[in-house]
Amino acid sequence: MDFALTDEQRMMVETARRFVAAELLPLEEEVEAKRQLDTAVARAIFEKSRALGLYAMNIPVEYGGGGLSAVDTCLVEEQFGHATDILVRRAFGNVYEVLLIGTEAQKERWLKPAVRGERTFSVAFTEPGAGSDAAGIKTRAVRQGDGWVLNGHKHFISDGLYSDFFVVSAVTDPAAGARGISLFLVDKGIPGFTIGRDQPMMGLAGTSHVEMFFENVPLGPDHLLGSEGQGLTLALETLGRIRLAHIGARCVGKATRLLRMMTDHARERRQFGKAIGEHQMIQQMLADSAMEVNAARLMVLHAASEIDQGRDPRERISMVKAYASETLGRVADRAVQVFGGMGYCRDMPIERLYRDARIFRIFDGTSEIHRMVVARAMLKHGAGRFADVIE
Repeated sequence: MDFALTDEQRMMVETARRFVAAELLPLEEEVEAKRQLDTAVARAIFEKSRALGLYAMNIPVEYGGGGLSAVDTCLVEEQFGHATDILVRRAFGNVYEVLLIGTEAQKERWLKPAVRGERTFSVAFTEPGAGSDAAGIKTRAVRQGDGWVLNGHKHFISDGLYSDFFVVSAVTDPAAGARGISLFLVDKGIPGFTIGRDQPMMGLAGTSHVEMFFENVPLGPDHLLGSEGQGLTLALETLGRIRLAHIGARCVGKATRLLRMMTDHARERRQFGKAIGEHQMIQQMLADSAMEVNAARLMVLHAASEIDQGRDPRERISMVKAYASETLGRVADRAVQVFGGMGYCRDMPIERLYRDARIFRIFDGTSEIHRMVVARAMLKHGAGRFADVIE
């Protein structure tokens, strides 16, 4: 095992770090104040990101993407985590690998325009009665001729106001249980498809989280993504990648940003005649945060390396999702404590980062659900699956 970064990886990380610092962080206060990102500003940061080759970096080169490995993607995603969600979405895109399963015609119509930044899309899996339980959806797609008719209700769909199309999960065979779920590509504006209210959130200013309604939406055979009944498997694979990069790696990035701010403040802030960093209780908070961030980072890169080796890291990603999100929560809480009253004040980014951190333990599967995934794998395969160096 070689933990050193290659020269190419160092350059890639530094490029992403400089871009985030120069182009995104200066926009955060305006986004928080307006609760939205100006369209012209969004276009500008997209163009700059694309010029650097950072847009759709996880998609193979043959489709116009960056072609980065899972490890390289997570290294860069950690840097993305330093910035506000909506700025990252507009600068770097959310082009999920699930579109790679499509036919050549589907790739021409949906994937390639997304990689070029001409169209934006979101995944629409969550429903009022099916959050962490992805198999519990009620949205139905019923066969009609050689196509389907879609009916149902989704909610908490991130970036729903901005997206041009969606990957939607629906039940196509109720009798087949989890094997009766399929995925469909659904364009915004298609008859019967309406976007509901943008559901207000505690954090993540500027990112929309909408309700979606489907009422007798006609879908042709070209709208089915993958094979019929393959939807849950594809959804879980997609969510796994999202959990690792957009939650695991970005949580590490956010926690690292907070830790740097805490450390600098502990050096500079003086109380009782000395820097607060000289007090042992402050030192404990700094040390605990550093240890947990380091552990979370190694967990992210370990799971990413398994993807690059062609292995199934499903349970490891669950470990990452729970641990990294909870690490961010603990570090954010300590940052507020170290900064004291200023940490609770909106003049500092600590307060916003604290609010934003809370959602990571909930979306894309709660911490409780992911612990169940890990425990069930241990009971089925034995503790050596995770506890031994060599299984």
